[in-house]
Amino acid sequence: MSATEFAELLRELKERSGLSYGMLAKRLHMSTSTLHRYCNGDAVPTDYAPVERLARLCKASPQELVELHRRWVLADAVRGRKGTTAEADAAAGVAGGEAVAETAVVDAVAEDAMALGPVVVAAGVRDERTRRTRRSLVLAGVGVVAAIGSVALALALTLPSGGSGEGDGVSAAGTPSVQGRGAGSTSSSSASASASPSLSASASASASASGSASPSGSATAGSSAAPGAGADDPVPLTVTTRPYAWVDPCSQHYLIERGPGQVAPPPVEQDAPAWVARHGAVSAGEQYLEVTVQGTGEETVVVDSLTVRTVGKGAPLAWNDYAMGYPGVGCGGGVPTRAFSVALDAERPALVPEAGHKNFPFKVSESDPEVYYVTADASAYDVRWYLELSWSSGARHGTVTIDDKGRPFRTSGENGRPDYEFPLGGSAWGPAGASPAP
Repeated sequence: MSATEFAELLRELKERSGLSYGMLAKRLHMSTSTLHRYCNGDAVPTDYAPVERLARLCKASPQELVELHRRWVLADAVRGRKGTTAEADAAAGVAGGEAVAETAVVDAVAEDAMALGPVVVAAGVRDERTRRTRRSLVLAGVGVVAAIGSVALALALTLPSGGSGEGDGVSAAGTPSVQGRGAGSTSSSSASASASPSLSASASASASASGSASPSGSATAGSSAAPGAGADDPVPLTVTTRPYAWVDPCSQHYLIERGPGQVAPPPVEQDAPAWVARHGAVSAGEQYLEVTVQGTGEETVVVDSLTVRTVGKGAPLAWNDYAMGYPGVGCGGGVPTRAFSVALDAERPALVPEAGHKNFPFKVSESDPEVYYVTADASAYDVRWYLELSWSSGARHGTVTIDDKGRPFRTSGENGRPDYEFPLGGSAWGPAGASPAP
Protein backbone atom coordinates (compact mmCIF):
# COMPACT_ATOMS: atom_id res chain seq x y z
CA MET A 1 0.00 0.00 0.00
CA SER A 2 1.60 3.28 -1.08
CA ALA A 3 0.95 6.90 -0.19
CA THR A 4 -0.85 7.19 -3.52
CA GLU A 5 -3.76 5.00 -2.41
CA PHE A 6 -3.96 6.86 0.90
CA ALA A 7 -4.08 10.18 -0.99
CA GLU A 8 -6.77 8.86 -3.36
CA LEU A 9 -9.18 8.32 -0.46
CA LEU A 10 -8.34 11.73 0.99
CA ARG A 11 -9.12 13.40 -2.35
CA GLU A 12 -12.35 11.44 -2.69
CA LEU A 13 -13.54 12.63 0.72
CA LYS A 14 -12.46 16.19 0.01
CA GLU A 15 -14.24 16.37 -3.37
CA ARG A 16 -17.39 14.83 -1.95
CA SER A 17 -17.53 17.41 0.85
CA GLY A 18 -17.71 20.33 -1.57
CA LEU A 19 -15.31 22.30 0.65
CA SER A 20 -12.30 24.10 -0.76
CA TYR A 21 -8.73 23.38 0.29
CA GLY A 22 -8.63 26.79 1.97
CA MET A 23 -11.75 26.16 4.05
CA LEU A 24 -10.57 22.71 5.14
CA ALA A 25 -7.08 23.95 5.95
CA LYS A 26 -8.49 26.69 8.18
CA ARG A 27 -10.62 24.22 10.14
CA LEU A 28 -7.68 21.82 10.44
CA HIS A 29 -5.25 24.53 11.62
CA MET A 30 -2.76 23.79 8.83
CA SER A 31 -1.53 25.53 5.70
CA THR A 32 -3.31 25.03 2.38
CA SER A 33 -0.07 23.86 0.73
CA THR A 34 0.37 21.14 3.37
CA LEU A 35 -3.17 19.87 2.76
CA HIS A 36 -2.47 19.86 -0.99
CA ARG A 37 0.61 17.68 -0.44
CA TYR A 38 -1.37 15.19 1.63
CA CYS A 39 -4.15 14.92 -0.97
CA ASN A 40 -1.68 14.69 -3.88
CA GLY A 41 0.34 11.91 -2.25
CA ASP A 42 3.48 14.06 -2.02
CA ALA A 43 3.58 13.71 1.77
CA VAL A 44 2.12 11.50 4.50
CA PRO A 45 1.11 13.10 7.84
CA THR A 46 3.32 11.99 10.72
CA ASP A 47 0.27 12.00 13.04
CA TYR A 48 -3.15 10.51 12.35
CA ALA A 49 -5.09 13.18 14.28
CA PRO A 50 -5.32 15.73 11.40
CA VAL A 51 -6.28 12.92 9.01
CA GLU A 52 -9.15 11.82 11.22
CA ARG A 53 -10.34 15.39 11.67
CA LEU A 54 -10.27 15.95 7.90
CA ALA A 55 -12.36 12.80 7.39
CA ARG A 56 -14.93 13.92 9.93
CA LEU A 57 -15.21 17.37 8.39
CA CYS A 58 -15.90 15.61 5.09
CA LYS A 59 -18.64 13.48 6.75
CA ALA A 60 -16.82 10.16 6.33
CA SER A 61 -18.75 7.05 7.38
CA PRO A 62 -17.43 4.75 10.17
CA GLN A 63 -16.32 2.26 7.52
CA GLU A 64 -14.45 4.98 5.62
CA LEU A 65 -12.76 6.11 8.84
CA VAL A 66 -11.47 2.58 9.44
CA GLU A 67 -10.28 2.22 5.82
CA LEU A 68 -8.58 5.62 5.94
CA HIS A 69 -6.75 4.71 9.14
CA ARG A 70 -5.64 1.42 7.58
CA ARG A 71 -4.24 3.18 4.52
CA TRP A 72 -2.50 5.81 6.66
CA VAL A 73 -0.82 3.12 8.80
CA LEU A 74 0.48 1.34 5.71
CA ALA A 75 1.61 4.56 4.03
CA ASP A 76 3.32 5.67 7.22
CA ALA A 77 5.10 2.31 7.51
CA VAL A 78 6.85 2.75 4.17
CA ARG A 79 7.64 6.45 4.68
CA GLY A 80 11.39 7.00 4.26
CA ARG A 81 11.84 3.54 2.72
CA LYS A 82 10.43 4.27 -0.75
CA GLY A 83 13.59 3.01 -2.42
CA THR A 84 13.34 -0.46 -0.91
CA THR A 85 10.73 -2.51 -2.76
CA ALA A 86 10.95 -5.44 -0.39
CA GLU A 87 10.18 -3.26 2.61
CA ALA A 88 7.20 -1.64 0.86
CA ASP A 89 5.89 -5.12 0.05
CA ALA A 90 6.28 -6.06 3.72
CA ALA A 91 4.14 -3.10 4.78
CA ALA A 92 1.51 -3.85 2.13
CA GLY A 93 1.30 -7.43 3.34
CA VAL A 94 -0.19 -6.25 6.65
CA ALA A 95 -3.55 -5.73 4.96
CA GLY A 96 -3.86 -9.49 4.55
CA GLY A 97 -3.40 -10.24 8.25
CA GLU A 98 -0.63 -10.94 10.72
CA ALA A 99 0.54 -14.13 8.98
CA VAL A 100 1.02 -12.34 5.65
CA ALA A 101 2.74 -9.42 7.39
CA GLU A 102 5.18 -11.66 9.21
CA THR A 103 6.03 -13.53 5.99
CA ALA A 104 6.60 -10.24 4.16
CA VAL A 105 8.87 -8.96 6.90
CA VAL A 106 10.94 -12.16 6.85
CA ASP A 107 11.25 -11.96 3.04
CA ALA A 108 12.29 -8.32 3.30
CA VAL A 109 14.96 -9.21 5.85
CA ALA A 110 16.31 -11.95 3.58
CA GLU A 111 16.45 -9.67 0.53
CA ASP A 112 18.05 -6.85 2.47
CA ALA A 113 20.63 -9.22 3.93
CA MET A 114 21.56 -10.41 0.42
CA ALA A 115 21.89 -6.81 -0.73
CA LEU A 116 24.41 -6.23 2.02
CA GLY A 117 26.66 -8.92 0.56
CA PRO A 118 28.16 -12.01 2.19
CA VAL A 119 27.56 -12.20 5.92
CA VAL A 120 30.85 -12.22 7.76
CA VAL A 121 30.98 -14.57 10.75
CA ALA A 122 33.94 -14.22 13.01
CA ALA A 123 34.10 -16.12 16.29
CA GLY A 124 30.32 -16.70 16.15
CA VAL A 125 29.46 -12.96 15.73
CA ARG A 126 27.09 -11.90 12.88
CA ASP A 127 27.56 -8.80 10.78
CA GLU A 128 26.15 -5.90 12.85
CA ARG A 129 24.47 -4.36 9.82
CA THR A 130 22.38 -7.48 9.18
CA ARG A 131 21.26 -7.72 12.80
CA ARG A 132 20.24 -4.05 12.92
CA THR A 133 18.35 -4.34 9.63
CA ARG A 134 16.44 -7.45 10.78
CA ARG A 135 15.57 -5.92 14.14
CA SER A 136 14.32 -2.64 12.58
CA LEU A 137 12.15 -4.41 10.00
CA VAL A 138 10.63 -6.83 12.48
CA LEU A 139 9.79 -4.02 14.91
CA ALA A 140 8.23 -1.98 12.08
CA GLY A 141 6.11 -4.95 10.97
CA VAL A 142 4.94 -5.71 14.51
CA GLY A 143 4.06 -2.05 15.08
CA VAL A 144 1.93 -1.85 11.93
CA VAL A 145 0.08 -5.07 12.79
CA ALA A 146 -0.61 -3.80 16.31
CA ALA A 147 -1.97 -0.52 14.95
CA ILE A 148 -4.37 -2.32 12.58
CA GLY A 149 -5.53 -4.55 15.41
CA SER A 150 -6.24 -1.58 17.67
CA VAL A 151 -8.43 0.05 14.99
CA ALA A 152 -10.51 -3.10 14.62
CA LEU A 153 -10.88 -3.41 18.39
CA ALA A 154 -11.86 0.27 18.76
CA LEU A 155 -14.52 -0.08 16.07
CA ALA A 156 -15.92 -3.21 17.70
CA LEU A 157 -16.16 -1.42 21.05
CA THR A 158 -17.71 1.82 19.75
CA LEU A 159 -20.17 0.62 17.13
CA PRO A 160 -23.57 -0.24 18.68
CA SER A 161 -24.55 -3.90 19.00
CA GLY A 162 -28.25 -3.19 18.81
CA GLY A 163 -30.70 -0.53 17.77
CA SER A 164 -30.99 1.24 21.13
CA GLY A 165 -28.26 3.76 20.37
CA GLU A 166 -26.91 3.43 23.93
CA GLY A 167 -23.13 3.30 24.44
CA ASP A 168 -21.01 1.41 26.94
CA GLY A 169 -20.56 2.91 30.38
CA VAL A 170 -24.17 4.12 30.69
CA SER A 171 -26.27 3.17 33.69
CA ALA A 172 -29.78 1.78 33.69
CA ALA A 173 -31.03 5.36 33.80
CA GLY A 174 -28.87 6.33 30.81
CA THR A 175 -26.42 8.21 33.06
CA PRO A 176 -22.83 7.33 33.99
CA SER A 177 -21.28 6.93 37.39
CA VAL A 178 -17.98 8.79 37.52
CA GLN A 179 -15.43 8.52 40.31
CA GLY A 180 -12.41 10.84 40.57
CA ARG A 181 -9.31 9.32 42.18
CA GLY A 182 -7.84 12.51 43.60
CA ALA A 183 -5.01 14.73 42.53
CA GLY A 184 -2.41 13.30 40.24
CA SER A 185 -4.54 10.39 39.06
CA THR A 186 -6.99 9.99 36.26
CA SER A 187 -10.75 9.61 36.61
CA SER A 188 -12.59 6.67 35.11
CA SER A 189 -16.11 5.96 33.92
CA SER A 190 -17.89 2.79 34.92
CA ALA A 191 -21.30 1.29 34.30
CA SER A 192 -23.75 1.76 37.15
CA ALA A 193 -27.06 0.06 37.85
CA SER A 194 -28.15 3.02 39.94
CA ALA A 195 -30.87 5.29 38.63
CA SER A 196 -29.16 8.34 40.11
CA PRO A 197 -29.23 11.17 37.54
CA SER A 198 -26.00 12.83 38.59
CA LEU A 199 -22.30 12.61 37.98
CA SER A 200 -20.09 12.70 41.06
CA ALA A 201 -16.43 13.45 41.65
CA SER A 202 -14.42 12.89 44.83
CA ALA A 203 -10.82 13.19 45.91
CA SER A 204 -9.01 10.37 47.67
CA ALA A 205 -7.15 12.68 50.03
CA SER A 206 -9.91 15.15 50.86
CA ALA A 207 -12.84 16.68 49.01
CA SER A 208 -15.26 19.53 49.46
CA ALA A 209 -18.35 20.34 47.47
CA SER A 210 -17.90 23.69 45.78
CA GLY A 211 -18.51 25.11 42.36
CA SER A 212 -21.36 27.18 41.05
CA ALA A 213 -23.91 26.01 38.56
CA SER A 214 -25.95 27.97 36.08
CA PRO A 215 -29.63 27.03 35.55
CA SER A 216 -28.57 24.79 32.68
CA GLY A 217 -25.21 23.41 33.82
CA SER A 218 -23.46 22.01 36.85
CA ALA A 219 -20.00 21.51 38.31
CA THR A 220 -18.83 19.10 41.00
CA ALA A 221 -15.45 19.89 42.49
CA GLY A 222 -12.87 17.93 44.42
CA SER A 223 -9.60 19.18 45.90
CA SER A 224 -6.53 17.72 47.50
CA ALA A 225 -3.42 19.19 49.01
CA ALA A 226 0.00 18.33 50.31
CA PRO A 227 0.23 17.61 54.08
CA GLY A 228 -0.18 20.79 56.09
CA ALA A 229 -1.38 22.79 53.07
CA GLY A 230 -5.00 23.19 54.18
CA ALA A 231 -6.54 20.06 52.69
CA ASP A 232 -10.01 20.92 54.05
CA ASP A 233 -10.13 24.37 52.46
CA PRO A 234 -12.90 24.87 49.90
CA VAL A 235 -12.10 24.70 46.19
CA PRO A 236 -10.87 28.20 45.27
CA LEU A 237 -12.91 28.64 42.07
CA THR A 238 -16.44 28.46 40.70
CA VAL A 239 -17.61 27.18 37.31
CA THR A 240 -20.75 28.28 35.46
CA THR A 241 -21.85 26.44 32.30
CA ARG A 242 -24.23 27.26 29.45
CA PRO A 243 -24.57 23.98 27.49
CA TYR A 244 -27.11 25.40 25.01
CA ALA A 245 -25.36 28.57 23.90
CA TRP A 246 -25.41 29.40 20.18
CA VAL A 247 -22.68 30.71 17.92
CA ASP A 248 -25.54 32.05 15.80
CA PRO A 249 -29.07 30.69 15.16
CA CYS A 250 -28.23 29.37 11.69
CA SER A 251 -25.54 27.04 13.04
CA GLN A 252 -27.73 25.45 15.71
CA HIS A 253 -29.83 22.34 15.03
CA TYR A 254 -31.60 19.90 17.36
CA LEU A 255 -32.76 16.33 16.87
CA ILE A 256 -36.25 15.63 18.23
CA GLU A 257 -38.23 12.39 18.21
CA ARG A 258 -41.43 14.18 17.16
CA GLY A 259 -43.11 15.20 13.97
CA PRO A 260 -43.14 18.88 12.91
CA GLY A 261 -46.73 19.31 14.09
CA GLN A 262 -45.67 18.48 17.66
CA VAL A 263 -42.74 20.89 17.91
CA ALA A 264 -43.06 24.49 19.12
CA PRO A 265 -41.55 27.34 17.07
CA PRO A 266 -37.80 27.88 17.53
CA PRO A 267 -36.90 29.78 20.71
CA VAL A 268 -34.49 32.65 21.22
CA GLU A 269 -31.13 31.60 22.63
CA GLN A 270 -32.02 32.54 26.23
CA ASP A 271 -35.03 30.20 26.14
CA ALA A 272 -33.18 27.31 24.51
CA PRO A 273 -32.61 25.25 27.74
CA ALA A 274 -36.35 25.17 28.54
CA TRP A 275 -37.25 24.45 24.89
CA VAL A 276 -34.72 21.59 24.75
CA ALA A 277 -36.01 20.08 28.01
CA ARG A 278 -39.64 20.35 26.87
CA HIS A 279 -38.99 18.46 23.62
CA GLY A 280 -36.29 16.06 24.82
CA ALA A 281 -34.05 17.56 22.14
CA VAL A 282 -30.43 16.60 21.48
CA SER A 283 -27.82 18.86 19.90
CA ALA A 284 -27.44 17.84 16.25
CA GLY A 285 -24.02 17.76 14.60
CA GLU A 286 -22.59 20.43 16.85
CA GLN A 287 -22.94 21.66 20.43
CA TYR A 288 -21.63 25.01 21.66
CA LEU A 289 -20.70 25.36 25.34
CA GLU A 290 -19.85 28.48 27.30
CA VAL A 291 -17.81 27.75 30.44
CA THR A 292 -17.03 30.59 32.87
CA VAL A 293 -14.33 30.00 35.52
CA GLN A 294 -13.76 32.49 38.33
CA GLY A 295 -11.63 32.45 41.48
CA THR A 296 -13.31 32.84 44.87
CA GLY A 297 -10.63 35.07 46.36
CA GLU A 298 -7.64 37.24 45.61
CA GLU A 299 -5.30 34.26 45.26
CA THR A 300 -4.43 33.19 41.73
CA VAL A 301 -5.68 29.79 40.60
CA VAL A 302 -4.19 28.10 37.55
CA VAL A 303 -6.61 26.29 35.24
CA ASP A 304 -4.22 23.60 34.03
CA SER A 305 -6.40 21.78 31.50
CA LEU A 306 -9.89 20.99 30.30
CA THR A 307 -10.24 17.31 29.38
CA VAL A 308 -13.02 15.61 27.40
CA ARG A 309 -14.40 12.41 28.96
CA THR A 310 -16.56 10.17 26.76
CA VAL A 311 -19.28 8.26 28.62
CA GLY A 312 -20.70 6.32 25.67
CA LYS A 313 -21.15 6.22 21.90
CA GLY A 314 -23.95 4.81 19.79
CA ALA A 315 -25.48 5.09 16.34
CA PRO A 316 -26.68 8.61 15.42
CA LEU A 317 -30.26 9.23 16.50
CA ALA A 318 -32.83 8.53 13.78
CA TRP A 319 -34.88 11.61 14.70
CA ASN A 320 -35.99 14.71 12.82
CA ASP A 321 -33.56 17.63 12.50
CA TYR A 322 -34.92 21.10 13.38
CA ALA A 323 -32.98 24.27 12.50
CA MET A 324 -33.15 27.28 14.84
CA GLY A 325 -32.42 29.95 12.23
CA TYR A 326 -35.06 31.46 9.94
CA PRO A 327 -34.61 31.06 6.15
CA GLY A 328 -33.66 34.30 4.44
CA VAL A 329 -32.43 35.94 7.63
CA GLY A 330 -28.70 36.69 7.69
CA CYS A 331 -26.65 34.87 10.28
CA GLY A 332 -23.08 35.08 11.36
CA GLY A 333 -20.84 35.62 14.30
CA GLY A 334 -17.18 36.08 15.10
CA VAL A 335 -15.00 33.54 16.86
CA PRO A 336 -14.62 34.62 20.51
CA THR A 337 -11.37 34.49 22.43
CA ARG A 338 -10.56 31.29 24.32
CA ALA A 339 -12.30 29.25 21.62
CA PHE A 340 -11.76 25.50 21.36
CA SER A 341 -13.13 22.67 19.24
CA VAL A 342 -13.42 18.97 19.98
CA ALA A 343 -14.04 16.08 17.58
CA LEU A 344 -16.35 13.76 19.51
CA ASP A 345 -16.11 11.05 16.83
CA ALA A 346 -12.41 10.62 17.55
CA GLU A 347 -11.24 7.62 19.56
CA ARG A 348 -9.74 10.01 22.11
CA PRO A 349 -11.52 13.38 21.81
CA ALA A 350 -9.43 16.35 22.90
CA LEU A 351 -9.86 20.12 22.94
CA VAL A 352 -7.98 21.94 20.18
CA PRO A 353 -7.62 25.74 20.32
CA GLU A 354 -8.99 27.58 17.31
CA ALA A 355 -6.40 29.10 14.97
CA GLY A 356 -4.51 31.91 16.66
CA HIS A 357 -5.92 31.16 20.11
CA LYS A 358 -3.91 30.32 23.21
CA ASN A 359 -4.04 26.88 24.80
CA PHE A 360 -4.13 25.97 28.49
CA PRO A 361 -2.99 26.77 31.17
CA PHE A 362 -4.79 30.00 32.17
CA LYS A 363 -4.89 31.98 35.41
CA VAL A 364 -8.09 33.11 37.16
CA SER A 365 -9.00 35.03 40.31
CA GLU A 366 -12.10 36.71 41.71
CA SER A 367 -11.37 39.86 39.74
CA ASP A 368 -10.04 38.12 36.62
CA PRO A 369 -12.37 35.33 35.37
CA GLU A 370 -11.98 33.37 32.16
CA VAL A 371 -14.65 32.29 29.67
CA TYR A 372 -14.01 29.27 27.44
CA TYR A 373 -16.10 28.52 24.35
CA VAL A 374 -16.15 24.89 23.28
CA THR A 375 -17.55 23.71 19.93
CA ALA A 376 -18.12 19.94 20.04
CA ASP A 377 -19.03 18.26 16.76
CA ALA A 378 -20.19 14.73 15.95
CA SER A 379 -21.22 13.14 12.66
CA ALA A 380 -20.77 9.36 12.95
CA TYR A 381 -22.05 8.78 16.49
CA ASP A 382 -24.49 9.76 19.23
CA VAL A 383 -22.01 10.76 21.96
CA ARG A 384 -22.50 11.25 25.70
CA TRP A 385 -19.65 13.22 27.26
CA TYR A 386 -18.57 15.69 29.92
CA LEU A 387 -15.59 17.92 30.74
CA GLU A 388 -13.08 17.66 33.55
CA LEU A 389 -11.29 20.84 34.61
CA SER A 390 -7.95 20.45 36.42
CA TRP A 391 -6.77 23.31 38.65
CA SER A 392 -3.88 24.10 40.98
CA SER A 393 -3.15 26.77 43.57
CA GLY A 394 0.14 26.58 45.44
CA ALA A 395 0.43 23.09 46.92
CA ARG A 396 -3.25 22.35 46.34
CA HIS A 397 -4.76 20.88 43.20
CA GLY A 398 -7.92 19.09 42.13
CA THR A 399 -10.56 18.60 39.44
CA VAL A 400 -14.01 19.91 38.64
CA THR A 401 -16.53 17.86 36.64
CA ILE A 402 -18.56 19.97 34.19
CA ASP A 403 -21.83 18.50 32.87
CA ASP A 404 -25.49 19.30 32.12
CA LYS A 405 -27.18 19.55 35.54
CA GLY A 406 -25.72 16.24 36.69
CA ARG A 407 -26.14 14.51 33.34
CA PRO A 408 -23.57 14.14 30.56
CA PHE A 409 -23.81 16.41 27.55
CA ARG A 410 -25.22 14.68 24.46
CA THR A 411 -24.39 15.42 20.83
CA SER A 412 -25.50 13.29 17.87
CA GLY A 413 -24.68 13.16 14.17
CA GLU A 414 -27.54 14.23 11.91
CA ASN A 415 -26.43 13.16 8.43
CA GLY A 416 -29.33 11.95 6.31
CA ARG A 417 -31.99 12.94 8.85
CA PRO A 418 -35.18 14.78 7.70
CA ASP A 419 -34.53 18.54 7.93
CA TYR A 420 -37.16 21.06 9.00
CA GLU A 421 -37.11 24.85 9.29
CA PHE A 422 -39.56 27.50 10.48
CA PRO A 423 -40.11 30.32 7.94
CA LEU A 424 -39.91 33.85 9.30
CA GLY A 425 -43.49 34.99 9.87
CA GLY A 426 -44.76 31.45 9.28
CA SER A 427 -46.98 29.36 11.49
CA ALA A 428 -45.56 25.84 11.14
CA TRP A 429 -42.39 23.84 10.48
CA GLY A 430 -41.78 22.78 6.89
CA PRO A 431 -39.16 20.76 4.97
CA ALA A 432 -35.88 22.63 4.66
CA GLY A 433 -35.49 24.43 1.34
CA ALA A 434 -39.20 24.32 0.51
CA SER A 435 -40.90 27.49 -0.65
CA PRO A 436 -43.03 29.11 2.10
CA ALA A 437 -46.76 28.80 1.75
CA PRO A 438 -48.44 31.94 0.30
